[in-house]
Amino acid sequence: MQVKIRISFLFFITTLFINQQSFSQKVDLSNSLNANKLKTPGDTVIKKTEFGANLNQGSFSSNWTGGGVNSLALGLFFNALREVKKGKNSWRNDFQSQYGVVRNKGQQSRKNVDRIFFDSKYNRELTSKWSLFGNVNFLSQFAPGYDYVADTSDASKTIKNKLSGFFSPAYVTEAIGIEYKPVPYFFIDFAPAALRQTIVMDRDIYLNTPDQKNYGVEIGKRFRNEVGIVQLVANFDKDIAKDINLKFRYLSFTSYSDNPRTIGIQDKQFHFDHRLDAQITAKIAKYFNVNLGTIVIYDKDQASRAQFAQGLSVGFLYSFK
Repeated sequence: MQVKIRISFLFFITTLFINQQSFSQKVDLSNSLNANKLKTPGDTVIKKTEFGANLNQGSFSSNWTGGGVNSLALGLFFNALREVKKGKNSWRNDFQSQYGVVRNKGQQSRKNVDRIFFDSKYNRELTSKWSLFGNVNFLSQFAPGYDYVADTSDASKTIKNKLSGFFSPAYVTEAIGIEYKPVPYFFIDFAPAALRQTIVMDRDIYLNTPDQKNYGVEIGKRFRNEVGIVQLVANFDKDIAKDINLKFRYLSFTSYSDNPRTIGIQDKQFHFDHRLDAQITAKIAKYFNVNLGTIVIYDKDQASRAQFAQGLSVGFLYSFK
């Protein structure tokens, strides 16, 4: 029941985000009288949308002495950011998505990147740099992820074990707190009150997760609720040089846990989660770019050690505002 409520809430937030596009069209702002009546000092609308495709290919002749494997990789991404500020009130919606596959000769296609992220946040300005905020964000992936191991009975075959999937896991987080934004391209959110829901729709996926931790959700169940003592988010998005953009988002979530699958003992302990998503994009021509992305995760609900992923690609990029 709780899962249905959360999904319905996300649908509601997404609908509001879409309808935001038509809000300004309800009044004819081309009429100078209307525009002057509605506009107040400091009102702004920021819009940024990016779509890209990356393709990497390598092939070798049968007598190539340097060694190598024929391969083909394709990646797609779509990002959309919209921020509306009216007086002391602002609303920021940030959607990011990535998906990519790679195929090596002699192997089936395998996923190499997969991410869905949506964050919706309302701010009430206190000063030029400080504001109160309330937000909700969602994180999951599009397709199943697998661990590939050799078949002990037949070395020519590979067994794939499902580790993750759409809504397995998914994370929904609600937070309220205070924001410090000294410049337009950087802010820090401090939330002394936060809730996080972990959703694992596939009840059999725990069999293949490290140490059968099942992302912190009790085996046989699909939902876990955590009360965060402190949540900290740092977000940066800026062109650091001509045609070079750097963006990163760091998240720290602290909770008080009594889950033995998480901490290994029955006594309650503080539980710290950290995640860093960083990407640098360099435009090398009007519609072509180079992307270098990195993800670092430390979450004992997923694995006992820090996880690291990195990707470098060249491809097509189209952006509009």
